[in-house]
Amino acid sequence: MTDETVLYALDNGVATIRLNRPDRLNAVTAEMLALLRATLWRAADEGARAVLLTGEGRGFCSGAELSGRGEGSLDLGSSLELGYNPVAEALSKLPIPIVTAVNGPAAGAGAGIALGGDIVVMAKSAYLLLAFSNIGLVPDCGATWLVAKSAGRAKALEMALLGEKMSAQEAMDAGLVARVVEDEAVLSTAQEIAAKLAAKPTLALGMIRAQVKAALNSTLSETLSIEATHQRRAGFSEDFREGVAAFLQKRKPEFKGK
Repeated sequence: MTDETVLYALDNGVATIRLNRPDRLNAVTAEMLALLRATLWRAADEGARAVLLTGEGRGFCSGAELSGRGEGSLDLGSSLELGYNPVAEALSKLPIPIVTAVNGPAAGAGAGIALGGDIVVMAKSAYLLLAFSNIGLVPDCGATWLVAKSAGRAKALEMALLGEKMSAQEAMDAGLVARVVEDEAVLSTAQEIAAKLAAKPTLALGMIRAQVKAALNSTLSETLSIEATHQRRAGFSEDFREGVAAFLQKRKPEFKGK
């Protein structure tokens, strides 16, 4: 174990990023958020073709570090603008796919970070918790948008207003996560998915991420236009040429991410 609050490793095209404050269930500080954002962009800059994001120890992320923050008035809006929002934007705008392995509780901002992945794999014993209303706050780190867009208005309001735990199975039933697996299999399952994504045509995957995000707030006509723009770019890629050649030659394609 190291003193670094965010761990990073790049292997075979997969950047594994681990939140590393296990003694605090990976509660995030301002410094940790800045490092997480920088590490996400580092993965893309260093040629990673997929990201696997998880937590060390028995939790994914318990949200903001609250120790010492109960006295006096705080401008929490500034902390969002400077810390949490840039992380949410990085998760959204990264040009490579993200798999989150939710190995334990994902509460508060931790729920937003967990749900910011493209494919969310959740351990059976893990849970989501929008705990904000329990301490007089409102959801942040993109959780409002992510839950409302995935599960709908009713579920978003239920989670945010009541501030109750949502089990992994309930989260999957609500459309918030892709897979629920046994606790001991959460990391290996996420690694398998990330490796599969890293072997696919990276340019196309990045555009798919952007396309789905845009479609959530676009008309059909606007979405058709975005699809045409992206398809034009994909059609000139090396990976498209390789994909067609492999199909015609009846072999497995070897994509380079270009």
